[in-house]
This record gives sequence, structure tokens and C-alpha cells, in this order.
Amino acid sequence: MSLRARLKKPEILVAPGVFDGLTAAIAAEAGFEALYLSGAAVAYTRLGRPDIGLTSVTEMTDTMALIRDRVDLPVIVDADTGFGNALNAQRTMRFYERAGASALQVEDQTFPKRCGHLSDKSLIPMGEMAGKIAAMADARTSDETLIIARTDAIAVEGFDAALERAEVYVEAGADILFIEAPRSGDELREVPKRFNGRVPFLANMVEGGATPLKGAADLEALGYSIVIFPGGIVRALAKTAGAYYASLKAHGSNRPFADQMFDFNGLNDRIGTAEMLALGQSYEDKT
Repeated sequence: MSLRARLKKPEILVAPGVFDGLTAAIAAEAGFEALYLSGAAVAYTRLGRPDIGLTSVTEMTDTMALIRDRVDLPVIVDADTGFGNALNAQRTMRFYERAGASALQVEDQTFPKRCGHLSDKSLIPMGEMAGKIAAMADARTSDETLIIARTDAIAVEGFDAALERAEVYVEAGADILFIEAPRSGDELREVPKRFNGRVPFLANMVEGGATPLKGAADLEALGYSIVIFPGGIVRALAKTAGAYYASLKAHGSNRPFADQMFDFNGLNDRIGTAEMLALGQSYEDKT
């Protein structure tokens, strides 16, 4: 099912953050209907750096292509600022669409951007962002490829300005709206209420971020259509990795940590090694 078709259902869509083929496969196996390829998660894992605009369009495109080779689920991709002006945003659309993205999330920060829950962000003019959205709509080859317009205006210009920008972005051609980092339950409630079902809304849940954490059922009741958990998997893995390395350093062995990790066969079972080898063998001699 395409992302556009799935969003016609009343139930909220939960899209967990992923950053490579392994996390995508594990999330798909857990039963999720869509995934979110987080630019922050790629920066954290591929670069070992913060989400401050260091990842490139080619790094993100390569990652998207590897994920698409592994799973068939719709994937929402973080396109940051489009990696430049309107023409760069068009190129980003073409890159991501060819790599198999189902939706591109583009934001109105200046370049280089910052994580939406960091301070000291700055924005491009509203009209410039509208131009990027229109340019991306012109560049896509399929109407099934959706454009998610994100505004970071709450932290910079205030809540009312964020709503104003969202109105302009819908007029420019955005398929989905994402107002980043509401600071209270009241702001979370007001966002979808203001647009009254005219366009799907996305909520972003960041552990320790500016927005109060809500569950999917609560956000659905407020009128949200999508909720993403972009960096949760990295925070979970980073904490586990810290404990693992500390244990290995202390004991010189993985035995004390064995109950918290897959063994060799366990991981191979999870990633389907036996099935892949059998498939390869089935093609070895067709004469």
C-alpha cells in the first residue's frame, strides 16, 4: 500500500526511525507499516556527529537506496532544507525518488540546519520556502511521492507565525504539514485543530526534546495522521553499546553480556542468512 493510500485510513500511522538496512528490516519485522529515515540518525551513526547539517544529499540517498533494497514498506525521508535553494531541492527530489523514497520532509531553516529541538535556529523567508515546495512538486515524477513541509518557526518567530507559514506551505503544494517542536500540550492540540482536517499532520516525538511526549493513541485523538520517533533507536543502541563496551573492557570477555545480545546463530536467524544462501543455491545451476 502506498503512503498516500495509507493516510486515507483514520488510524494514525506510526513510523519508527531507522538508519540502515538492519534497523529497517527489524522495524518491518516488528509490524510497522512505514519507516522514517532520519537525517539525525544517519549523522549520529554514520558520522558520529550531531544533527547540524553535516550529512550530504548523496549520503542520505545512498542510505535510502540500501533500505529500499531491504524492505518494501513506505519510507519517509528527511530531506533537511533540500540541501540548498529551490534547484537543489529539485535535485534532492529526483535523487530520493529514484532511490525509492515515498515522502520527502523539507524544512524552512537556513543551511546548514540544526536539529529541530536544538536552540539558535534561523529561518529562510516564507516565500523562499514556498518556492522550494513548488519546485519539488514540479520535479517529482509520481504523485505518490509526497512532500512534507516542516516549519521550525515556533522557536524563532512564535506559534502564530508557525501557523501562518504552514498555511502558505499548503498553498505552495505541501501534501503533509509538520510544525516542529510544539512546547506544550495546548500547542500540540491547536496545530491540527487550526487546519481542521484539510491536510494530514505529522507529530515528532523526541525523548528529552521540547515537545511533551505523547503516545500514538493520544496524538490520533488530537487529529494527527502520522507520528515519527526518529532518533529513539539510536539512543537505545547507543546506551546498549556503552554498556557492552564497558563490560568487554572490564571482563575481557562477552560472557557477562551474553544474555543481552544475539550470538552468531541468533543474528543470522534474524537477518535470514539461511534463506539467502538457499536462494543463491537455487540459481547456481539452471541447466
